[in-house]
Amino acid sequence: MLRLLTIEFHKLKHNRASKVLSLIYFGLLTSIALIAAIKFDIGPIKFHLAEMGIFNFPYIWHFNTFMASILKFFLLLVIVSMMANEYSYKTLKQNLIDGLSKKEFILSKFYTVIAFALTSTIFVFVVSLVLGLIYSDYNEFAIIVSDLKYLLAFFIKLVGFFSMGLFFGILVKRSAFAVGALVVWFIAESMFKGYLFWSFKDAENTTNTVDSIMQFLPLEAMANLIKEPFSRLGAVRSVANQVGENFTKSYDVEFTSILIVSVWTFVFIYLSFALLKKRDL
Repeated sequence: MLRLLTIEFHKLKHNRASKVLSLIYFGLLTSIALIAAIKFDIGPIKFHLAEMGIFNFPYIWHFNTFMASILKFFLLLVIVSMMANEYSYKTLKQNLIDGLSKKEFILSKFYTVIAFALTSTIFVFVVSLVLGLIYSDYNEFAIIVSDLKYLLAFFIKLVGFFSMGLFFGILVKRSAFAVGALVVWFIAESMFKGYLFWSFKDAENTTNTVDSIMQFLPLEAMANLIKEPFSRLGAVRSVANQVGENFTKSYDVEFTSILIVSVWTFVFIYLSFALLKKRDL
């Protein structure tokens, strides 16, 4: 494993675009801390995001992992360009000539995916812990370590998403086309969801019916891992209660979503290997 990772990071070290994208990604993750500085003080209107509780433990684990997952596209570009460069610079063929098997080649890419996801998760953990210790109203150890499941969900989400990007990178061989293929897949899932809503419009509970079907599609399953955290805020709930709205939404990280994303990760890695094995290089 270490040998394969060393090979991959040696390639990335000499890829300027990958280094720039990685720096941008981790720089943006750090910039989550800047949210704390958002403050408006216009006469009687005082608005300070940090005082609204977004950095309170354990809510911060949910909020920061959700926000950080939006930025995953920057590392996706690193993954797909990493694969595209293998074809452009013929390093894939050279690696195979030098004795690397196709299975080891795919494993080296998958290990890199795991390394990126793990590094991102640790980074988000550190940033969130620091922000929470500074701004949270609750600093008891039991409260701090509760809801760490969102970090696990974040890690699994990144591994699944990057594995999907790796598959498309191998499939189409060009980074721009690979990203385009992912966008097309997203549009296709959205259109299918719209079709389901239309098909089940007369059902007793249309939303639940559609969600029970959509949960098995890869991007929807990844989205279900970390649900939006905004309606969970106490301030939002207070406003909703005042206008007669009640939230019954579950924000838990569900085992079903973890299992579905894990299965899709295996499928994408297996298909990547099968495609590479079949292809004449």
